[in-house]
Amino acid sequence: MTTVSYGDDPAQFFELSRPPGLSKGVVVVIHGGFWRSKFDLSLGRPLASSLASAGWTAINLEYRTVGNGGGWPVTFDDVAAGLDALADVDGLDTSTVITLGHSAGGHLAVWAAGRAVLSNPAWNQPIVPVTAAVSQAGVLDFALAIEDNLGGGAVASLMGGLPDTDELKDRYRDADPLANIPLTVPVRCIHGRDDSNVPPTQSDSYVSAATAAGADATVTVVDGDHFVVIDPASPAWSRTLTVLDQL
Repeated sequence: MTTVSYGDDPAQFFELSRPPGLSKGVVVVIHGGFWRSKFDLSLGRPLASSLASAGWTAINLEYRTVGNGGGWPVTFDDVAAGLDALADVDGLDTSTVITLGHSAGGHLAVWAAGRAVLSNPAWNQPIVPVTAAVSQAGVLDFALAIEDNLGGGAVASLMGGLPDTDELKDRYRDADPLANIPLTVPVRCIHGRDDSNVPPTQSDSYVSAATAAGADATVTVVDGDHFVVIDPASPAWSRTLTVLDQL
């Protein structure tokens, strides 16, 4: 494993794990934790190890979070910068780059896959485009997340408030995956049927709207709770590896 910085802040780095043989492509692991600073990329290390063993080049991405200099727009800046920094990694083929994120990381994974459709010029010209996204119990519908008070107001904390002013409405349009459909790349959602942290309605809502708009998006419901999808020993993770191989 190699650590690569993509900025000057201590949180702006990623861990690179290469497979023992020919790489299937790059998978960028984006950890969750409701965008809050008490969580970090240690959540993604078991997944990165499994991915490398399965033949993928794994990027375990760290970024600034709420409470650690993050939130709107810094968290989004970091994810975009981290992805674009892949262009500077020696010997890295970026023709296939799949974002894989859990919970809040699922939101960022799908957000990153849709950068080209955003209005913000700081984000909508990616140097390293994402070719597909996999959301593991992702927060993909901000309005529904606010209604359900997911994470005790985590969306409002990330965005700097509720969308009750023109400025904040503009922010939400560039941050909410549901506001930026259809994407031109596949989105695969995997969700535990017994997830009480981020209910499966988040994936269902996104996929229903995305497919109605003509996007390639699916949801796979698996047995288990919010964390089963990031347990490398679980059938849910085996299913995720199969989904990745099909992208």
